[in-house]
Amino acid sequence: MENYQFVVIGGGISGVTCVESIATFDSTARILLLTGTPLIKAITNYVKVSKFLEEFDIEEKPFSYLAEQYPNLVIKNQVVERLDTDKQIIVCSDNTQIHYDKLCICTGARPKLLSNTNPYVLGIRDTETVESFQKKLLTAKQIVIVGNGGIATELVYEVEHCSVIWAIKDEHISTTFFDEAAARFFLDRIQIVKEKQKLNEKRRKYEVTNQPTNVEISSSNICGGALGPDWAANRSMKGASSESRQVHIEYEVEVKNILTPEQYQQRQHPIENLHSSQEEQQWPVYVELTNGKIFGCDFIVSAIGVTPNVEMFLKSANFTLGIDGGLLVDETMRTSIKNIFACGDVCTAGWTLAEHWFQMRLWSQARQMGHYAGKCMLAYAHNEQDSLTMDFCFELFAHTTKFFNMKVVLLGNYHENDMKKYENLIRMTPGEEYIRVTLKDGRVHGCVFIGDTELEETFENLILNQIDVSAFGETLLDPNIDIADYFD
Repeated sequence: MENYQFVVIGGGISGVTCVESIATFDSTARILLLTGTPLIKAITNYVKVSKFLEEFDIEEKPFSYLAEQYPNLVIKNQVVERLDTDKQIIVCSDNTQIHYDKLCICTGARPKLLSNTNPYVLGIRDTETVESFQKKLLTAKQIVIVGNGGIATELVYEVEHCSVIWAIKDEHISTTFFDEAAARFFLDRIQIVKEKQKLNEKRRKYEVTNQPTNVEISSSNICGGALGPDWAANRSMKGASSESRQVHIEYEVEVKNILTPEQYQQRQHPIENLHSSQEEQQWPVYVELTNGKIFGCDFIVSAIGVTPNVEMFLKSANFTLGIDGGLLVDETMRTSIKNIFACGDVCTAGWTLAEHWFQMRLWSQARQMGHYAGKCMLAYAHNEQDSLTMDFCFELFAHTTKFFNMKVVLLGNYHENDMKKYENLIRMTPGEEYIRVTLKDGRVHGCVFIGDTELEETFENLILNQIDVSAFGETLLDPNIDIADYFD
């Protein structure tokens, strides 16, 4: 039986960052990374934009990419079947047994699907499912996208030459990230023909490299790691329609039924046509919404969220779960089972959260959690856990991304909308920028910046330091005043 000091399960962003953290801080540690796919997700071009904001690319790399950097790291493409947590043994699907001293579970999450059996329902989570989507889109003239989070929002903007029906359960688009005013700011950009990407725009690359011959590969249907930033970059998202772009949004609805052509015919209910002159045609699948409308389409994209990948581990041990179904972890990323840690999308933060931080299953937090979990595992292995301090990144929620080809920065409690407790200052220049600053008792608690505002670092500090800015009033967002000068 093989024995390792540290074993990490999962080759996504959190798992790879975790083993990199361990290998960096202890070059003598014996580390094993187990992944169900033949490629790992590597972080490249890492840039610290501010104290809390960071940008990086995600590249799919062969195992050799990590192995060459860290001689004390072994990587195997094997699927974990079960755990024996009493003996600290991992049993793989080929009956290989591996003993661990410390284990970290980084198996991420999988997309929730409207149907697990319908071939016309597609979830998007990893490279393989994106490629399947691209292939289906090539011959599609009309699709239905269900969901209102990040992937749905990006898809609606990226898809061209295909009519899109966007079905959302909320009163406005992209509620995961934006309030109603920000949603209105983006609405004009949905219908326009997608702009050419700007020069020098930061882009994530996917490199698919031949797997080295000395690496043992196991076949499985395990999902790959989650998509990273700019996952749609340099990918053709074009359908078969002659019209370049048409998006129709159905608000405050959910999917009631998914119908076959035969089931639709039995309903004797007319479908909704996006084109008034469009003759009713036969579609391979139909979607009935809770508002009674029925749309025909070539296929359906299910983008209604994710579920932590915990099932296999629950069969092995009585792990304590968080309210959202993730493995509950404490302030040092430990689960309820001795010597087992977890990080990334598979876990739920179980510690007392800082006032301006909350968990969101994003690639930025996956990286941060992975880095911190590696340090925690080392500290416990060396009996130095008393010296551990919570990583600074958990003091303030900070995320930067792009939607509709515009830079988006989210800071602190940006999603607070209780007007009895909070005041919102808003500055908007149509098509250029949208700024919302959330205040409570004269202090900044959260921000949304859309466009190149260059305000993020100043407002990071205002949230952290909780300086009273009530004297500024609405001039806090006056574009003619350099607010940074007052708080240097």
